[in-house]
Amino acid sequence: TIDKRNVELEVTGPDSYTVSKDGDELFKGKVGQLESHGDISMLVSEIHADEGTSFTVTKLNNLQAIRSVLSNLTVADKGKDTGVLGLEYLGEDPEQISKVLNQIVNNYLLQNVERKSAQAEKSLEFLRTQLPAVRSKLDEAEDKLNTFRRQNESVDLSLEAKSALDSSVSVQSQLNELTFREAEVSQLFTKDHPTYRALLEKRKTLEGEQAQLNKKIAGMPQTQQEILRLTRDVQSGQEIYMQLLNRQQELGISKASTVGDVRIIDGAQTANSPVAPKKLLIIAASLIFGLFVSVGLVLLKALLHHGIENPDQLEELGMNVYASVPLSDWQRKKDTEALARRGSKVKTDPHETLLALGNPTDLSIEAIRSLRTSLHFAMMEAKNNILMITGASPGIGKTFICANLATLVAKAGQRVLFIDGDMRRGYTHELLGADNKSGLSNVLSGKTEFSPALIQQGVYGFDFLPRGQVPPNPSELLMHRRMGELLEWASKNYDLVLIDTPPILAVTDASIIGKLAGTSLMVARFEANTTKEVDVSFKRFAQNGIEIKGVILNAVVRKAANAYGYGYDYYAYDYGKTNKS
Repeated sequence: TIDKRNVELEVTGPDSYTVSKDGDELFKGKVGQLESHGDISMLVSEIHADEGTSFTVTKLNNLQAIRSVLSNLTVADKGKDTGVLGLEYLGEDPEQISKVLNQIVNNYLLQNVERKSAQAEKSLEFLRTQLPAVRSKLDEAEDKLNTFRRQNESVDLSLEAKSALDSSVSVQSQLNELTFREAEVSQLFTKDHPTYRALLEKRKTLEGEQAQLNKKIAGMPQTQQEILRLTRDVQSGQEIYMQLLNRQQELGISKASTVGDVRIIDGAQTANSPVAPKKLLIIAASLIFGLFVSVGLVLLKALLHHGIENPDQLEELGMNVYASVPLSDWQRKKDTEALARRGSKVKTDPHETLLALGNPTDLSIEAIRSLRTSLHFAMMEAKNNILMITGASPGIGKTFICANLATLVAKAGQRVLFIDGDMRRGYTHELLGADNKSGLSNVLSGKTEFSPALIQQGVYGFDFLPRGQVPPNPSELLMHRRMGELLEWASKNYDLVLIDTPPILAVTDASIIGKLAGTSLMVARFEANTTKEVDVSFKRFAQNGIEIKGVILNAVVRKAANAYGYGYDYYAYDYGKTNKS
């Protein structure tokens, strides 16, 4: 059999549609007409869709429909002990919400009336079964009394006997009424219910009174006892029979005019504006949540990443800090502009990219000048004039330090060769606007001799050897004998050979070059590198027999607590005016 709970309805016209299942057409329909096909019946009242629009029609079973309604329905007391219930229903269609709520209330009202009518019907059915038996017993009691009177015509009851008879008849009538009442109550409650227990207590009291009367009657003459018993049976039987007839009549009237004890105070009313989602509350909650998340992320980052914030942290590990270079706003702006035009063929203006030329009085350049002076004395005892600048990780400003240091040393009248030793990701040629067709990789592979590969940078004042084409084996090329020959030749022909290398924690290139360099320095970025990274880098070089002379702390940011975060003052001189930072 085909599962017909899900069918596709396709609009074929302004007032027509087609119903299909799994691509098989089941039937065609018209708006406003009840269409039936097998066990599927469908009534489409209106169509508000273009021709060709398809809908998936799903029939929910009773349990799914009930759960769907209950998930959006809320029923609660309107105040304590008021007996008033309030109903709320959530939905997207105000008209549909009103219909659902009104239908629920009307059904509840109808069920209340039907339940009361059913209770009356049960009581009537009980009375209909009891009346014939009660009538039969009454007739039998009357026959016995008449027979006894005919046989004993002279028997008369004393006043005491008449009083006992009246009391006995009254008690017996009440007991009989209790019996019928218990039969009705037992259909509604258990014996532990207060109503049922009250009936049992009353029966116990009446039975006690009846026992006292029976004891009193037992002291009378036998003939009076018999006439009293027979008369009591007739009178109590008559009362019971009349009570049952009256009760039957009352229940018949009650059933015919049953009115529930539930009243609808107000009909369903929809809100003027949606109750959900509460946009202002959501926006406020989102802002607060976003604020907490942001603060949490900042705190988490601070807890997990303890970047270097002061040269003292490095000196505590026994490392010499050669310079602390402040973060240059000018350079940061130019780097952003250069990144935007990266890959374009527009020729780079040196004064727009290199801080030493574009803004020579910048505090960062003053710090690098101080580094130049420190290196002059540090390299006097080195085995050669080759300086390697390395770092623990990428993106820390090694190339920035190298390019500006090479410019400053060259401006001081020395011959400088700047080598981009990062044959993997080096980009110094882009910074300097130089050609990269031939470079270090070409020299080491033997494709180019030393001198032809060099690029003379007249504006910067130094010669430059770019990385060249990216080779498949950079580390192996660096270990080639031509690397040693290149540096030996450069050391003889230049006052300073400056090599920018890849990060030591990423690749081993720096440890290969470091064995050929007379002096090696490491760059660490303020708040980016951790003391652990720098320490691990130092140990990795030491394992390869390379001594790192010291550290250059780059991109130091001014802070209220520690000025620039280092213990040095820099002065910028401009036309005789001194500005201290």
